Order: sequence, then structure tokens, then C-alpha cells
Amino acid sequence: MEKTLGFIGGGNMAAALVKGLLHSKVVPPERVIVSDVKEERLQQLHEKHGVRTTTDNLELVRGADVVVLSVKPQVIDKVLGVIGAHVRPEQLVVSVAAGVPVAAMEARLPEGARVVRTMPNTPATVDAGATAIAPGTHATEEDLEIAHELFAAVGRVVTLDESLLDAVTGLSGSGPAYVMLMIEALADGGVKVGLHRDTALLLAAQTVYGSAKLLLDTGEHPGRLKDMVTSPGGTAIAGLHTLESGGLRRTLIDAVEAATTRSATLGEQMAAKLRERK
Repeated sequence: MEKTLGFIGGGNMAAALVKGLLHSKVVPPERVIVSDVKEERLQQLHEKHGVRTTTDNLELVRGADVVVLSVKPQVIDKVLGVIGAHVRPEQLVVSVAAGVPVAAMEARLPEGARVVRTMPNTPATVDAGATAIAPGTHATEEDLEIAHELFAAVGRVVTLDESLLDAVTGLSGSGPAYVMLMIEALADGGVKVGLHRDTALLLAAQTVYGSAKLLLDTGEHPGRLKDMVTSPGGTAIAGLHTLESGGLRRTLIDAVEAATTRSATLGEQMAAKLRERK
């Protein structure tokens, strides 16, 4: 990628993206700039990755071809209030701020600004992320390709219409929390039947990781892979019967739906706030 990337916000997601981009040699460190209010954080990123750093967001905007808004949604209005008028027509703005609609960002940027909204998840910090990207009103195919390359460095990427990003938030955005709860519960089960806590946790986590990798690598339907483990009158079918009786399937579906609804509500509130402060 022959562009300079500027990350406003040097938190975990920015650090994961920087690490992935440099490791996959998408960009060299001298073409990455990170800004943050915490100078110690900037020093850590510079020492670890050799990237350029600044505490001045305007300096970053002046020097970047792609501006990545990797800040919390609560401060996005403050950031856009400072940099908005300085974004150039040829620049691409990529937002990682959860729940902030494209229209709300475009309203704080110059007419015709090119925006791509994204919804990554925390496994991006270990190069196993799931990210959805959605084009703004003026984003081009090349802009989407740049955003795709950016997040492909830390996992898998899908391109969707923005109207589906709340669903993505409910599934993959919030999903790591659901999976952690399941791993914890599986480990508790292992402890109940006699395994040491550390052993149970290792086996539970590796089983979830291996099962997901098996599905992704083979492309098989999860039902078929489930059946491969489930022999007549065996142990797996006994466990599956208990899970179905406990309503696990319905509970997970309800969790995704509830998180999606909450994401939509928070997005509407954020959009209203940004419109008020325009």
C-alpha cells in the first residue's frame, strides 16, 4: 500500500492494526503515524514498531492519506470537531468508532468526504479478528479495497451495507463475550467432573479454537461437523440433548438479537448528539 496511514487514537485496536500491517508488510513503519493524548502510549508504540507519533491530531491529518478514527464513540464528536474542516477531498476516513453512523460523521466533514465505517472485534488483537466494512455515500471501490486490506491484516473481512452493521455488532462485535462465557462454563463443567481448573480451561479454550478452525478450514456446515462427533448412543448426543433441553440455541439467538437492538439504539443516540453539535 503506497499510502500513509494515520491513526487517531493509539489504543488496543490501533495497536493491533499497526502490528498486523507491519507484520504482513502492507506498509513500512515510516508510513504510519499515530496520535494520542497519552505520550507514554505513543512512546510504547514508537519503541515497539518504529512508527511516527504525535499528540497533535491536525498534524496527523496533514500528513496522512488515510485517517483511521480509532477512538471511543464517546469522543468522536470532539475529534471531528477539531479535524473535520481540515480533511481533504483526496483523503479517506476509516472509522472504528462503534455505533457512529456514516451520516453523522459525514455531517461533521467537508461535503463529499469519503468515509468507510467498520466494525472489528477484539480478536483482531491476536490477528484473528472478524471485521465488517461498509461504504459511506462518497466512498469508492478503491476506498473499500484499502479498508479491506487494512483489516485483512488482522483477520477476516466482509463488506456489507451499513444497515447490517448493528447485526454485525450483535454477532461478531459482541460475540467474543458470549464465547468467553461458554468457555468459562465448559471449564466449570470440567472442574465439576474432576479436572484441575487450569487443565479444564486449557481444554475448553483449545476445543473452541479447534472447532472454529475446523469449520473455517473445511467450509463444512456446522451441523455436519457436529454429526461427525455424534455417534449413536454415545457421549456427545447425551451432552447435546442436555444443551437443547436447556435452550442454548434459543438463548444464543436471543443474545444476538438483544445486542443488535441495543446497538441500533446507541447508534441513534450518537447520531442525534452529533447532529445537535454540528
